[in-house]
Amino acid sequence: MRLLPNYFSRAVLLSLALLAATAAAAQSAVFAKVGDVVITQDDYNAAFSVASRGKFYHGKPPENEVALLQREVGEQMVARILLLREAKQRGLRADAAEIQKTLQSYEQRYASSEQWKKNRAQALPPLQARLEQEDLLSQLEKTVRSSAKPNEKQVKAYYAAHQVKFTEPEQMRVSVILLKVDPSATSATWKKSDEQAQALAKRVRAGEDFAALARQHSGDGSAQQGGDMGYLHSGMLPEGTQEALSKLKTGEISDSLRLLEGFALFRLTDRKAAQLHGFDAVKVRAQELAQREQSDAAWTAFVAELKTKTPIQIDPSRFLPLAR
Repeated sequence: MRLLPNYFSRAVLLSLALLAATAAAAQSAVFAKVGDVVITQDDYNAAFSVASRGKFYHGKPPENEVALLQREVGEQMVARILLLREAKQRGLRADAAEIQKTLQSYEQRYASSEQWKKNRAQALPPLQARLEQEDLLSQLEKTVRSSAKPNEKQVKAYYAAHQVKFTEPEQMRVSVILLKVDPSATSATWKKSDEQAQALAKRVRAGEDFAALARQHSGDGSAQQGGDMGYLHSGMLPEGTQEALSKLKTGEISDSLRLLEGFALFRLTDRKAAQLHGFDAVKVRAQELAQREQSDAAWTAFVAELKTKTPIQIDPSRFLPLAR
């Protein structure tokens, strides 16, 4: 589990939201209990409000996505309490100099904000406290993750299990003749361009030089190179083109294909098969990825273990139902 990102605006928003919730906290219903620590419904609502603003900024989200985020925020709040308790038990201390540096950056960033000016005196203490907590959590996470150091046997096992990550994809050397058409052109114009492309295809198949025709007719940037686009791999070609090229043998051309820019003819001039790089060539990369995987696993297991050591109660009635 990852804690929510510590963005400037999110930290300030959360501090202000928590400040607003404090007055009503005494009467607030209990959302969850983590050992002897209570998370009030107001605390949860404030955290969820900030999280939802960061995630759902394009309008009203599907109800199931809201339900998932509700649970995620609840789990993160529980984990935060457990992790802060663990950090304190380990004697970790926040970096006071870094905290002050960050607070100064907030002061500069929000200097012109009327909301900041109005709430600054009240918002600064909870903001500083939250920054100190974030620093403690960061130290703890770094310590836990750094313990994950795969040996060479484990790195080789990762390489063997994830060979697709170390495989250079198939590459095709492709040439093109593009007959450009304005997207807003009439259907008659598009039809005429298609007919021209088909006519060019017949001329090439009858023996005319593809490169010469590309220099004369193509509107693509590769025209002066005879249409040569160099070596490309899947994902670099327009939608639908990859499938057409996969059916061609070296030297063959495609039928007229409609693209966003117009109609095109593609010629396959060479094909390089996908190639798995040997372990020695990608050892450093494999070690980085294996360590990242072990690091994630170590952190997830660490948080899960902390949860087994402390009684946790969350009121499920506070959540929207999940879709089945």
